This record gives sequence, structure tokens and C-alpha cells, in this order.
Amino acid sequence: MSVAQGREYLAIPGPSVMPEAVLRAMHRSAPNIYEGALVEMTHGLVPDLRRVARTRHHAAIYISNGHGAWEAALVNVLAPGDTVFVPATGRFGHGWADMAAGLGIETQVMDFGKASPFDLDRVAEALRADRSHKIKAVLATHVDTSSSVRNDIPGLRRVLDETGHPALLMVDCIASLACDRFEMDEWGVDVTVAGSQKGLMVPPGLGFVFFSDKAAAARVKMDRVSRYWDWVPRANPAEYYQHFGGTAPTHHLYGLRASLDMIFEEGIEHVWARHARLAQAIWAACDAWGQGGSLRLNISDPAMRSHAVTTLCIDAPHGAELRKWVSEHLGLTLGLGVGMALPGSPEAGGFFRMGHMGHVNGQMILGLLGGVEAGLTALGVPHGKGAVEAAAAVIAGRPD
Repeated sequence: MSVAQGREYLAIPGPSVMPEAVLRAMHRSAPNIYEGALVEMTHGLVPDLRRVARTRHHAAIYISNGHGAWEAALVNVLAPGDTVFVPATGRFGHGWADMAAGLGIETQVMDFGKASPFDLDRVAEALRADRSHKIKAVLATHVDTSSSVRNDIPGLRRVLDETGHPALLMVDCIASLACDRFEMDEWGVDVTVAGSQKGLMVPPGLGFVFFSDKAAAARVKMDRVSRYWDWVPRANPAEYYQHFGGTAPTHHLYGLRASLDMIFEEGIEHVWARHARLAQAIWAACDAWGQGGSLRLNISDPAMRSHAVTTLCIDAPHGAELRKWVSEHLGLTLGLGVGMALPGSPEAGGFFRMGHMGHVNGQMILGLLGGVEAGLTALGVPHGKGAVEAAAAVIAGRPD
């Protein structure tokens, strides 16, 4: 018997759960796009976006998803024939590298697999070997949404500094911004890429690129940048429409204003702490389930796990069966194991993901875990006991 009636729970790693305040802000007639309230509201959005990214530098807004923001970041500082170094820890590291290759940029990919963070010693070795400084930028993924690894961005900056390499440090924060601690200026990041549909709790459609003065200087040296992707008029518009390369994404902007207000009302430090506590609760449950079955966390070291998404593996095809059961019987949607195994392979049926980013709280996470427990039980999948109790103890602040 299905008990899926009622409000569905989309527990995938983006699009994330949309707050009612965001949806209400977007549910309105189209505004004047030339003057008035919309224009005035936008003047406050860019400074507040910089506050979330922890930067005093420049910001550009694009009508795009994260892939569009990837391309925007690349074309402003890199030309065909330039070289980038990409330490990859999952599908999205490889995806950004592929985007660069499609633009005629040479890519040096160092693959660290799908269950490990960067090995900074190996990265340092590669940078030292580049004595002519052919590498113009390092493309790093803070959190790879496929593997759920959280990489050491301050460590990567330290390696660049210690090797004396002048490459730009460009970081994909699409899955981590407003979820995991990220400090653009303090960590020495030159270009940060993000999107609206994860920690910022707004529907997909907005891409963000933050860039330092060093990156701005690299842009000045470019012979040509496409009119649409050029970040110069977006970051320093002479007229309002230049913020967006044309007509403003009006309703997304209203939603973004509401989401930023929610973030600042809570406080960014508390946002990070909330995500950390809820992630730890999920890990405690997964550890308990794993004691009596094959379920395991993809990233073994807790210090290297994302606080926004958790990738799991269980004997195939139980992962696919579990996702189907909780969807049909509970109205709970778990994430596919994107990029973790070849499509159609037996291993593909074992991976799945839990998204716990943005507008989530303790009772939602306990409901998510209870739903997974019900699915494992209904399907007869071997698993350890006490998972939900372990998670509840973490949320209650009494993990022991």
C-alpha cells in the first residue's frame, strides 16, 4: 500500500527544496524592467551575493545554470590554446574540463577517482613540473556533487603559493555555496562559480561568477570575449540591462532577494553549522545501517565529506530499487548516482545520493532517514539497526 499522498519531498542534491517565502516572492506579475522597484532591489543583490561568497571583489549574474557559469568563467580569462590544470574528484570536475576543451583550451586532468579528495602532494609535483608556467588556471571543484567529496581549497592555494605558480585559482562552488564554509578572499580564490538552485534555494536559472582583481586583470589582456558572457558590463553596468546581458530574470531576482534575506536572518555561520549538524546525523544513520549490510558512504573520511550531499553505495541493484520504492510508496525522491558508474552497468544500480542542502531542518532529515529505513525494510535489504536513533541523537546534541 502506498502512503505517498501529501507533500512530496525532493531529497536530491539540487534543485533543492524551495522555501515558501521564495515561491511567494516569485508569484507576481511582471514588473517594469527599466526603472522603479526592481532596479532598486537589484542594487542590493550584488553586495549581498558578495557577502555569501565572502568576497569584497567583483560579481556577475548570468541567466544560466551552473554549466553556463562554468563557460562564463572560462571565456573571460582563457583563450583557445591556453592550458588549464584540473584535479578531478568526480563527474563535475571532468565536466568543467570538458567545457574548457570545447572552447579550444588544453586540459591537463589529474584524476583522483570518485572516492578521494585531491592529493595535494601530487598537485604540487605537477605545478613544479610546469617551469614555463604554461598552465594559466587551476580548475577545482569545492564539492563534487556526484561523489560528495569536499576538497581542500585553502590547501590548494597554499600549494600554488609554495610552488610560486601564478595560475589563477578557479573554484566551482555550485554545490557548496551557502552550505559548506567557503571563504573566497581568505582562501585566495581568484574566480568562484555558483548557481541559484542549491544552497541559495532559488529555482535553476541563475549563474554567478565572482572574480578577484587578478582575474579582472587577466580579462583585460583577452583579445576577445563574447558579448553575452563578458563579465565587465555585468559587474560594472552603465545601464541596468547590462547586469544581465539583456532582459532581467525578473522573478528569479525576487526569489533571490527572499532567499538572501533568509540566509542573513539566520546568519551565514549558523547556516554552515546547521548543514554540518544535519550531515553528521545522516552519516551516523548510514554508519548504523552499514553495520549489518553492504551500505557504505562513498567518502570514508568525514573531514572530506560534503555537508550538502551524501553519496552512498549498496549492493546493486538495491540502490535503484530503494529509490523506486521510496518514490512510489512514500513520495520521497532520492538522487541518482550520477557519474559514479557507467550507465547500464551493474554497479550503476548500487549508487544513490541524498541531498541535504538549503531549506532543510532536523525533522525533514529524520523523515528522510525514516523513509530510507522503511524502504530497506520493505525490500528485505540487509542493514544494521538503530540508524534513525543514532541520527536523532546527533540532532539532539547527544551523539553518545
